[in-house]
Amino acid sequence: MARETVLTPEGLKELKAKIDYLSGDRRREVAERIKEAREFGDISENAEYDDAKNEQAMLESKIAQLEEKLRAATVIDARTVGTDVVGIGTTVHVKDQGNGRSETYTIVGSSEANPAERKLSNESPVGKALIGAKRNEIVAVTLPNGKKRELKITKIDVGLK
Repeated sequence: MARETVLTPEGLKELKAKIDYLSGDRRREVAERIKEAREFGDISENAEYDDAKNEQAMLESKIAQLEEKLRAATVIDARTVGTDVVGIGTTVHVKDQGNGRSETYTIVGSSEANPAERKLSNESPVGKALIGAKRNEIVAVTLPNGKKRELKITKIDVGLK
């Protein structure tokens, strides 16, 4: 059974666009490569053909994985996201109690996580610690490197559009 995937509406749109690209344009590109490789002659000793067929197999596998993820997806509705507690779809403003720095994170499902964009997975150490917490609460987080941080939640907003 497939693992449930939690997506924001933006993440759902991106997933569908990726599936469309891979199953449309990319699939045609690989088919063209196979056709060209066939023209090189005997396919039993044709490295170009073997390479193109391997690429096709990997592409089909990736499309199947993404389609399965789409079937198992639960989309977070912006209308159901509250600002009383931190949850998937919220943007949380925190103040690090150790260094005094303020940071802002949007909590998303693991498939949409992108730390560079301040999108944290609900399964990451910081994301897990923040889920369910309320404004003015201090949460303790143990990072993968073993360091501990205390984060005070200063504000919770709806992070979905």
